[in-house]
Amino acid sequence: MDYGSRFSIPATNATRSVIREILKLTQRPEVISFAGGLPAPDTFPVELLDDITSKVLSERGRTALQYGTTEGDVRLRSQIKQWVASDGIDAPVEQILVTSGSQQGLDLVSRVLLDPGDMVVVELPSYLGGLQSFRSYQAEMVGVEQDHDGMRMDRLADQLGALRGQSIQPKFIYVVPDFQNPSGTTMDLGRRKRLLELAAEFDTLIVEDTPYRQLRFAGEDQPTLFSLDTEGRVVNLSTFSKLFCPGFRLAWAIAPPAIIEKMVMCKQSSDLCTPAFTQAIMAEYMIQGRLAPQVHAIKELYRRKSRTMLRAMERHMPKDVEWTKPEGGLFLWVILPEGMDSLVMLEKYAIPRDVAYVIGQAFHFDGSGPNTLRLTFSFPTVDQIEEGIKRLAVAIRDYRADL
Repeated sequence: MDYGSRFSIPATNATRSVIREILKLTQRPEVISFAGGLPAPDTFPVELLDDITSKVLSERGRTALQYGTTEGDVRLRSQIKQWVASDGIDAPVEQILVTSGSQQGLDLVSRVLLDPGDMVVVELPSYLGGLQSFRSYQAEMVGVEQDHDGMRMDRLADQLGALRGQSIQPKFIYVVPDFQNPSGTTMDLGRRKRLLELAAEFDTLIVEDTPYRQLRFAGEDQPTLFSLDTEGRVVNLSTFSKLFCPGFRLAWAIAPPAIIEKMVMCKQSSDLCTPAFTQAIMAEYMIQGRLAPQVHAIKELYRRKSRTMLRAMERHMPKDVEWTKPEGGLFLWVILPEGMDSLVMLEKYAIPRDVAYVIGQAFHFDGSGPNTLRLTFSFPTVDQIEEGIKRLAVAIRDYRADL
């Protein structure tokens, strides 16, 4: 039977995640994987969760195991309100929506704001999950280059001006301003203020994706775009996946009331509600004051791992290879010499040497960036990082020698 003609346009446009496909190549235990953006599993509070889960079941079992509200458990939303207030975000509980991971937040924002053919401005490179979501809703995209301080505002102004000249108004600008996935860069304060000015000048919205924001282990915090916004132009997305346990699939969105209301309506037709049981456990975890110490421990671990990777890069990499020096998050971005292709190198040189990464092209909506790649330092052990970078350096040298 021919199913092709029966698929919807979004299903026809859907593609598999490059990262998920690459992860299949890393299943052999001898492969050192820098590919998936996975938190370190030894940070998961397994024993503590055993106690908290028992407490939730004994004290709130009949409600925790029932359907919940679409907006989310009010106890958890109240804890989120307090959590983000310490980061300068003043938002009432009514403007907070609990989602099943940040990816659902991206999907709901896309569903609420995008029609086929609408324009979205993205970073070059940008988070793959965001690109997939926008593409699934048949949006068009234009990219703006980054440097070590994030998206370049001069290039953004030029791009917005060019779109206006074509009578095109983008629906929103999508940014990951803190320890960006995939580059690891952070947008400085001046650019954050300029981004808001440009959004006002060209009358568009900003979707601020901040899954790694709390994981700063060097440098100084920058304010969120949401906290700087005075016009209601910013949708803020964040998650517990990198701070707690990704298996819980708990995240949140904060947005102007009209946008949150539409996101709630769309979520109702998607999954009715995020699981009440995991929300109840997360709320109790936060009420007991467990999250802040957990995040502190994660930051200290990632500080050590990032330093290990950066030092190994300095020792082993060829002189004409460049990389970012992140102050937080999970990722480091590598730029190979022109003419090299990270996909070819992965298949022919890296995987045979039992080391893996994510190709940079996956993070470029336009297929550019063939000579780039992303490394994750959060998941492998310190010893694996050292050995893996050695293997990667050998792969780079051998590939270049064969060109």
